[in-house]
Amino acid sequence: MSETNKAPGLVNWIGYLAITLLLILPLSILTVRSGAWQQGLILYALGCFGATLIMIVCILLLLLPRFAPWRSAILSRALFVLPGTVLLLMLVGGRGDYPPIHDISTDLEDPPVFSEAEARRGADSNDLQLDETNFNLQRAAYPDVQTLRVSLPLEEAFARAVKVAREMGWDIYREDLNAGVIEAVDTTAIMLFKDDVVIRLRSNAQGTLVDLRSVSRVGIGDIGANAKRIRAFSGHFEQPQE
Repeated sequence: MSETNKAPGLVNWIGYLAITLLLILPLSILTVRSGAWQQGLILYALGCFGATLIMIVCILLLLLPRFAPWRSAILSRALFVLPGTVLLLMLVGGRGDYPPIHDISTDLEDPPVFSEAEARRGADSNDLQLDETNFNLQRAAYPDVQTLRVSLPLEEAFARAVKVAREMGWDIYREDLNAGVIEAVDTTAIMLFKDDVVIRLRSNAQGTLVDLRSVSRVGIGDIGANAKRIRAFSGHFEQPQE
């Protein structure tokens, strides 16, 4: 008789549930990519939380002497829920103290303004109206997100900003040198979430001021994604050119 037939019903049912939860993960990603992002994220959360619960059950069974003969079977079933458990731990561990905001700007006194993004975002997207109540939350969470000050003249800084945006994989849909404005969309790798970015360049006596604003199209919080994007752009922009 096979190990599956010899194993207790509880161990077998853990295996069935583990395989189901593993299949839910790619299904949730496909659901998000189809546009039903809320339903997809619910499935994703279900897959991750369910996998973690099954992993806890597996650990408890491994500790019980009664199930010692089937430890290898329990371990094999635990492998199916390992991805979901790891994803949940990464999500919980990576959340930190991120505030529930999704609109980040380097200039909170005079944030850059979008002109073409509104028509591209769709009716179900977050609006682009500035919410001053979030400014204090951003100041506390991301004090390092500040205006980038460079010694380049405006034309060179603009060309550099366009180059950096393209190298970061952003899809630029507006380039206006006269206005000193660039608008683009950045698409996340797995879920294909789209976040809009506006870059504003203004000259001063020392060179050029470069400001960015990054806004998520969906969701209340961004788990720090928009601030991370702005930091990455600034770091890339300041790297020595080849």
